[in-house]
Formats: sequence, structure tokens, C-alpha cells
Amino acid sequence: MSSNDTSLLDDIQIEGISFPFSVKPPGTSNIFFLAGAGVRGLEINGNFIKFTSIGVYLEESASLQYLSPKWKLLSASELSKSVEFFRDVVTGPFSKFTRVTMLMPLTGEQYSDKVAENCEKIWKLMKIFTDAEAEALDKFKEAFKDKTFPPGSSILFTQLPTGDLSVAFSDDSSVHRDAETVVISNKLLSEAVLESIIGEHGVSPATRENMAERFVRLFE
Repeated sequence: MSSNDTSLLDDIQIEGISFPFSVKPPGTSNIFFLAGAGVRGLEINGNFIKFTSIGVYLEESASLQYLSPKWKLLSASELSKSVEFFRDVVTGPFSKFTRVTMLMPLTGEQYSDKVAENCEKIWKLMKIFTDAEAEALDKFKEAFKDKTFPPGSSILFTQLPTGDLSVAFSDDSSVHRDAETVVISNKLLSEAVLESIIGEHGVSPATRENMAERFVRLFE
């Protein structure tokens, strides 16, 4: 594979949910490639219950130009264990898009409360939780108020380098570029949403591992 050739990456199927190898997310005309995908689940009474399937997409040229020089010599195992690599993905100066598709039914309140809890935990560990972040979390929860997510429906997050977080919703797994969006201007919240998925204590280790494997293919 030629270096950084995202066109040779494949689609991914997660529990019957398809994540295409490239998309154009809401709020941008740029092409994003599928950096990785996996499930989010919890161990309940000895059984691993899968709640959502997650696909993380990155702005193609800008992300690879930023990440490749620093990380191209590491193995998949080394990348998957590198806190710093995933921090670079989360905080890098390029756009990110995350699609969360339901495997189990959830209410908007259930989903947003858990994300907010994870974000608060990240910020308090980093000692950066301020009134601005608390206000951003209130706006985040408001966007999900009265929403319900049956299996197959999706939540769409677009994160811009400016710090804006766009939140949109889909009745299925499709990505509509003209979807109605709620924009929250808070860089820490924008980063924490992705950090809560793929960060050191993220809810989807499977997505982390898949991202590491795909990046190694790109860096060859």
C-alpha cells in the first residue's frame, strides 16, 4: 500500500451496521476517511451487552499530514496502547466526525447524561472544569432533550478545529449533509466527546484497537 492512501481502506461492518470508508459529514464539504470503528458495551451480570456501534472519521489530508511524521514507525499494538497518539487524534488541528448508531434503544437523556458524566470526569482529572464547560454541557443535554433513539438510529458529531461541536441526528445509519444541527462552541467539550470514546478511559476500546490497525496500514 502506498503511504497515506486512504482509498484502499475498506468499509467496516459492526453488528450488521455498515460504516463506509469515506463520508462528507454535515457542516463541511471535505472528505473524511474511516479511521476506525467498534462497539461500545458493558459487562452486565457476566454478559457483555453491546449498546452502540461507533465509527470515527478524520479529515483526510490534514489529519494524515499531522499524524504521520510522529507516529508512522509504531506497530498497531504500540499505537493502541499510546495515550499520546489518541490525544493527538483528539486535539489535532483537523476536523473529526463520529457516527454513533444504536444497537439497543436509548433515550436522549440516557445518552447525554452518560456522555456528560464522562466529560466531567475527564475535565476534573485534568483540572480544567470551569463554568464555561458546565454551560456547554447544559446546551449539550438540551440538544438531546425529548429525543429517543431506537435501534438503527444515529447521532452525528462533527468537531471543527475552531472548537465548534455540531450535533445532528439520523433515523438510520445514513449521513445527511443538510441535517439540522445544533452547534455548541466549546473546544473542551468538542474534544471531550471524542476523548470519552477513544481516550485512555474511553468507552470503546474496540474502536481504539481498530484505529491503530488501520493507521498502521496507512503509514506503511
